[in-house]
Amino acid sequence: MAFAITQTCCADASCVSVCPVNCIHPTPDEPDFGTTDMLYVDPATCIDCGACADACPVDAIFPAGDLTGPLQVYEEINAEFYTGRDVLAEATVAPNFHRWSPPAFGRVLPSDFAALDVAVVGTGPAGMYAVEDLLLHTNSRVTLIDRLATAGGLIRYGVAPDHPSTKKIGETFARFHDHPRLRLRLGVEAGPELAERHDAVIYAVGATEARRLGVPGEDLRGSLPAATVVGWYNGHPEIAPGAVDLSAERVVVVGSGNVALDIARILTASPESLAGTSIAPAALARLKSSKVREVVLLARRGPADAAYTRSELLALAARGDLVVDAHDPRVAAEIDAGEGKAGLLRGVPREEVDWSSPPPDGGRRVVLRFHSSPLEFTGDTEVRGVRVTGDVEIVAGRVVRAAGFRGAPVPGLPFDEATGTVPNTAGRVEPGTYVAGWIKRGPSGGIGANKACARETVGALLEDAVAGRLRTRRRGLLRRA
Repeated sequence: MAFAITQTCCADASCVSVCPVNCIHPTPDEPDFGTTDMLYVDPATCIDCGACADACPVDAIFPAGDLTGPLQVYEEINAEFYTGRDVLAEATVAPNFHRWSPPAFGRVLPSDFAALDVAVVGTGPAGMYAVEDLLLHTNSRVTLIDRLATAGGLIRYGVAPDHPSTKKIGETFARFHDHPRLRLRLGVEAGPELAERHDAVIYAVGATEARRLGVPGEDLRGSLPAATVVGWYNGHPEIAPGAVDLSAERVVVVGSGNVALDIARILTASPESLAGTSIAPAALARLKSSKVREVVLLARRGPADAAYTRSELLALAARGDLVVDAHDPRVAAEIDAGEGKAGLLRGVPREEVDWSSPPPDGGRRVVLRFHSSPLEFTGDTEVRGVRVTGDVEIVAGRVVRAAGFRGAPVPGLPFDEATGTVPNTAGRVEPGTYVAGWIKRGPSGGIGANKACARETVGALLEDAVAGRLRTRRRGLLRRA
């Protein structure tokens, strides 16, 4: 019985490295790695050893025959990735084995390589993958710093509380907090003087600012950035417990990426289903008295090219409360043609919605409206609606702007306002100063994408150390946040 990778795949390739028959793809050295929604097991090659399931940090891999309910479809999804592939042509030992790439050693450190003192700023995935690389593959001493009093970054405050398997990767990272060569400093603001007491500093501070839409009314009361809503239900210490008002019957979410789907799913979930998760108690209490009955997701593109991943849409559709707005004949045509992600919506009800009226009576629901961009948030002092493509106004009392994130300037480092990143080459800002994660490459890629990103950055750091390009250390101070 073959194994199959399911919804919560983090794509960090931990499973790839332990597979004895190289049956999990794409691998980090293949061109489509980082571009697919997840990794996939080839059922024709898998020998059912279970090594991948043991290595998976987010419990996403199971025997295909054991999958039940909404996860059953992942047996087919894994197999579909290999449809049309000439597996026999890739075989070396036997037809059941994919071809292995020749061994490659990207790093070679001299035997007398001196221990480095490295500071890593940020305890999210990018920072922790950098820490893991430094502690496991070098003799470096690491100071891990975060301005918040709780470690975790994106894992703790960005992953939806109803995704406990995804959050579990935080346990994998946390095991390094007690490493004998690591010093953990929480609640500390890292300033430019940090470089004075370390050989090198890696900034992995993420992308925390909301991307502006540039439409009239964007700053009206009742218009919130996605980061506020996500931080609110995850209990972020800088987001007030009452930051999200749920007194409106209809909420419009601008965007159709995974964050937008997370927000729609949480706002329409039954509070009972969220009890026992990591959701903030104040958020759960407010959801119990919520008046929200409908969340509308505005997607600029059509269903074939929507921004969400296949797995996240399948999870939302499995609840049975998803509706597609049939306002545009192109939507039905794309879904019926089944191209790209559109085919996933074939069984979802379609409805021409009267946006001038309140949501229908009954339970809560999520409406997907494709080929629709916001033109204006209407209202005098508070949001009353959203005028969208086609000059249609959707009456709504709240709007969440989930059109993406951008990085914020880091004191003492150069900053590119256009991209919201710190200019760098392979993570190197200058010898001794480095970046990793979203502040390095922009807000793209899931959790696992940060592993290769951090490895590249650590590689640049080690290259500078071997070449003698790191500055001489001086004593300095850390500022308590």
